[in-house]
Amino acid sequence: GTTGITGMTMLDDLTEAGLVRHDVDAHGTRIHVAEMGAGSETSPLVLFVHGFPESWYSWRHQLPAVAAAGFRAAAMDVRGYGSSEAPDAIDAYRMVELVGDCLGVVEALGEEQAVIVGHDWGSPIASTAALLRPDVFRAVALLSVAYTPPNAVRPTDVFRMMGGDDTFYIEYFQEPGVAEAEIGADPARWLEGMIFSASGDAPPRVPGEPTGFAVAPGGRLDDRFHYPNGPLAWQDADDLAFYVGEFARAGFSGGLNRYRCVDRDWVDLRAWREAPIRQPSLYIGGEKDGPTIWGAGSIARYGETLPGLHDSVILPGVGHWMQQEDMVGTNAALLDFLGSLTT
Repeated sequence: GTTGITGMTMLDDLTEAGLVRHDVDAHGTRIHVAEMGAGSETSPLVLFVHGFPESWYSWRHQLPAVAAAGFRAAAMDVRGYGSSEAPDAIDAYRMVELVGDCLGVVEALGEEQAVIVGHDWGSPIASTAALLRPDVFRAVALLSVAYTPPNAVRPTDVFRMMGGDDTFYIEYFQEPGVAEAEIGADPARWLEGMIFSASGDAPPRVPGEPTGFAVAPGGRLDDRFHYPNGPLAWQDADDLAFYVGEFARAGFSGGLNRYRCVDRDWVDLRAWREAPIRQPSLYIGGEKDGPTIWGAGSIARYGETLPGLHDSVILPGVGHWMQQEDMVGTNAALLDFLGSLTT
């Protein structure tokens, strides 16, 4: 957006630059897609997959850059978000369902292959898509959340341990209705706090102070949020308003249900235990990003788990929303990676 100008200025700019938004039938599920660029036989489709609590709009700075480099760039609303279908059942948000949606989008767009790029929850969606269908997803870029192959440890056991005396946010999200009630009290304020608290602009944690993403006994997640004093350099009032509007349409249960399927995924993916991803891959993390920091052990194993790794980039001073906080650094890493695939 452009600070001080009312209306969806960034959206207007993207539309003028050729952004097309439409719904596709992804193997029987309605998925909303925003796309730019024509691509070519040598420049494949690049499919962008967002995380929580976000939207296709999280990729607003990548779509034009990737399209300008000659690729067909498409960002989907994950099921449960924005204009995409939002099934009621929790197990409709299992990873195998979301990978099916990604495959369906590629086919609905008339393509046979794609490079898949994921951020936050989109990263495990992208890595699992690459793991299950290497014939379709010829390369994978992961932002924030490191690739950890399916393993012997039940995810909810890990999250219980991470919380210590508190409740780690993923564990807090498990009980249907709890987080929905917290967020629903003031969605705009909650989103603003969640996004700012996970960003590189949030105040540094004081030693001994509890992490912002764990809940005190009997408390709420937003008890420990920080809030900005005004629009951020990388997210203005229009940008935030866009997210608020999307969640007003879709609600939050679809996004939260993804967290509620982690143990189901662990069972579904047991045949891929400790499996590497062999396609060309890229990792982009943020120096101040929680999942990047938590994932240090996984990043250290990339020689085994991502043998096709092109580069592992940690952006300095950047928090969780790297593709928005540092669009220049993120785009440079992505375009370098995409260029390496076409030569």
